[in-house]
Amino acid sequence: MSISPNIAHHLSVLATERPTQSAVITTERQMNFRQLEDESNCCALGLSRVGIKRGARVALMVRPGIAFVILSFALIKLNATAVLIDPGIGRRMVKKCLEEAEPKAFIGIPLAHAARIVLGWAPKVRICVTVGRVRLWGGPSMEQVMSLAEQDEFEPESSNADEPAALVFTSGSTGTPKGVLYTHGMFSAQAGLLRDHFGIEPGEINLATFPLFALFDPFMRVTTVFPEMDFSRPGTVDPREIIDPIQKHKVTHMFGSPALLDRVGRYGKSHGTELPTIKRVLSAGAPVSSRVLERFSHLLGPEADIHTPYGATEALPVCSISAREVLEMGGTAEGRGVCVGPPISGVQLAAIEITDDPIFSWSEDLQVATGNIGELVVWGPNVSRGYWGRPEADHAAKIQDARGTVRHRMGDVGYLDPEGRVWFCGRKSQRVITSSGTLFTVPCEGIFNAHPQVYRSALVGVGKAPEQRPVLCVEVEAGAGHSQALKNAILRLGAAHSQTRDIKHLLFHPSFPVDVRHNAKIGREHLGRWAGKRVSGKPW
Repeated sequence: MSISPNIAHHLSVLATERPTQSAVITTERQMNFRQLEDESNCCALGLSRVGIKRGARVALMVRPGIAFVILSFALIKLNATAVLIDPGIGRRMVKKCLEEAEPKAFIGIPLAHAARIVLGWAPKVRICVTVGRVRLWGGPSMEQVMSLAEQDEFEPESSNADEPAALVFTSGSTGTPKGVLYTHGMFSAQAGLLRDHFGIEPGEINLATFPLFALFDPFMRVTTVFPEMDFSRPGTVDPREIIDPIQKHKVTHMFGSPALLDRVGRYGKSHGTELPTIKRVLSAGAPVSSRVLERFSHLLGPEADIHTPYGATEALPVCSISAREVLEMGGTAEGRGVCVGPPISGVQLAAIEITDDPIFSWSEDLQVATGNIGELVVWGPNVSRGYWGRPEADHAAKIQDARGTVRHRMGDVGYLDPEGRVWFCGRKSQRVITSSGTLFTVPCEGIFNAHPQVYRSALVGVGKAPEQRPVLCVEVEAGAGHSQALKNAILRLGAAHSQTRDIKHLLFHPSFPVDVRHNAKIGREHLGRWAGKRVSGKPW
């Protein structure tokens, strides 16, 4: 008997195999796998009775927690397509994403519904469901939806591996957010790769600081703990909001953005915090500095490790490496870039010649030699085949071969070393093209970030390629100040390396703009405009 590609199938199995194991834990409630199976079945049947059927696109705008998990699995069981958008991208962008997705239904908290009405989000929506007590706009509450299915049995239909399961929008950190079409097969492949590569075992407990990953947990037979935090601002989290649930629930596994690990690591190290139950920590969204890895490692037991998987909304996971390997290897401070490890088993990767033009067919001749920087391209069962309603984005990011395999252009540049490890060198769109050559952001910044008073740096180009002027923006560690002596010391670091010796302009910045999802990707486009005004003598 073949296993269904629908990840909700694993929840049904767990309801029998592990009925009393906690499935979801929040500060207000716990739910075991039997209860989650029953309530998601009830919700699925209720949603079908208000008109949400197979193939319907449904905007889901609820806070992370038990209701989010119940609704997500209900939609997955219905073979509906959940439309997931980060509200932190801003009202205008949320409206644009909803216009592209054209959902038939809108399930949200009262605040989301208020925004839908006042701001004109998704005007073609015909079915509304409210998660919360306040209802001023028609449509049933979640409780009323579930009451429609009481005493009745939900019979799930079979799922096709190529059938849409979700429409997940990118954060838009380097442009307009795009809807990535997740199929049931892609969802299952991602969960399987994460489980197998990191050795996640049944019965473990996961602290979910990135809500989407909570949907993988039943596949891995893992309990989900949602911390009481603002999930749209992980970089400003109160460290106790992370430490307390880890210690209370004996968490064994967690994901945390680099910004979150930085805050928790600083606090934990200064307070002598210990997290002995943690087996592994995953951190992604942007390169994780050696200082952050070292600092957070002090909180963990001797057998635990931090892993820095590399991937994107369109392809996850792609590569991974442990903190121990990174710290032993070095290389970042010498301008080699950031090592993200070898491709994960089951995922294939190549580096190809850098071009901003579409590539309509795959050829082995596109690849660059080992050690040469190129654009990273990946393919495998965990890689999306396309974007929703964006043919121009498909042309720019997808390459098809003669067999129909779709390769995804990551939009990142990097290279493969002789050992088969991948070194990340930054975003292709953010490379700085000067009259004397091309500078890649991450290798250059690694040299300057080695200074103990530099919190982080960002290389930007002022002017138009191929005559851009390289400018280094620097955010210093707390209390460091912006002295001329510090500026000179940082520039001397660059002068000692061939790839950075032509960087003569340095601007101190009070606080870098970052992405809304992980608060870790630096907004270099914004910094470039800011630096352009400063270098040209215009006011800030």
